[in-house]
Amino acid sequence: MRTLDRYVLREVAQSWLAVTAVLFAILVSNQLAQVLGQAAERGYPKAVILRLIGLMSIQNGTLLAPFGLLLGITLALGRLYHESEMAALRACGVGPGAVLRPIAVLAVVVTAIVSWLVLYTAPTAFASVQQIQKEALKSAEFSLLEPGKFLAFSRGRAVIYAESADPDGTLRRIFLQRREADHIEIVLADRARHLVSDDGNLHTLVLYDGERFEGTPGLATMRRVRFAEHGIPVPVGGQALGPQRVESRGTWDLYSDPAPEAQAEFQWRLSLPLMVVILTLLAVPLSELQPRQGRYARVGVAILALFIYFNLLSVARTWVEKGAAPAYLGMWWPHLLVLAVTGWMWWRNSPPRWAGR
Repeated sequence: MRTLDRYVLREVAQSWLAVTAVLFAILVSNQLAQVLGQAAERGYPKAVILRLIGLMSIQNGTLLAPFGLLLGITLALGRLYHESEMAALRACGVGPGAVLRPIAVLAVVVTAIVSWLVLYTAPTAFASVQQIQKEALKSAEFSLLEPGKFLAFSRGRAVIYAESADPDGTLRRIFLQRREADHIEIVLADRARHLVSDDGNLHTLVLYDGERFEGTPGLATMRRVRFAEHGIPVPVGGQALGPQRVESRGTWDLYSDPAPEAQAEFQWRLSLPLMVVILTLLAVPLSELQPRQGRYARVGVAILALFIYFNLLSVARTWVEKGAAPAYLGMWWPHLLVLAVTGWMWWRNSPPRWAGR
């Protein structure tokens, strides 16, 4: 590479890394708040919180690279324009095409990274997040049980209260209420133990030395049973997180699935690497400053372009999911639209000779 190419590449790469690092820090902060809120609400074990934050950051971080690249190029070239370095390069016969050459090297690297993340890593991360959340829900069903506090479990159909607990985990002075349709059951016991099956899908509450009252509210009859040992199975987890989502499916699996949701997700994954290429082409003419303009004059325009581009892709994805867009059009029309605007900006900044005549 020429000295000029290395210089431009270094400036753009440093700006891209700095912007991406800031965006990633903001993303991790948001993910931290979201995961901590879920952990407090659902009682996730502490050991899974950091894993969830890391996996969710990988899953949602695929957008950071193209956004950071556009802003990085805009900031780097904006400095060159502001300090008249680009004017000096123009005087030496170096046009926008020569400036684009070293930037294209970085764009190829970023495109490869984004393709690897969005096509392979992000679906695996999403599937891992779902699995971890499912396992966390299984283990957290009774994890919030504390002496002196009421705990609802089994999706709100049961309530348990323990007056105290021994160091070995034995609960003392138990109150338990379960409701199924119009049938209600109340259990009082001196002590209880909490057992978990090997696969974690079934929790069993074993009560000792107590009484059980069964009946229907509004009726005068009530059944009373005394027991020495009474086991209550409580299935947890189950389908709490619903069926598998398309975000966790493999890319080639989506390609062979004609369902609108699968095709929308497949085209979305292909759109992100393509977005890197188009934003790179857009960034060079977008970064050009007029005389006496500030160094950051084009940053707001770049952010607006990102906002419009991303929202057009979101609209196109919704149309594909609902079957409102033709199959040949899919999610490709936003790329073609932005690419047309990019071509017009290149033509305006560097018109061909016949246009000048």
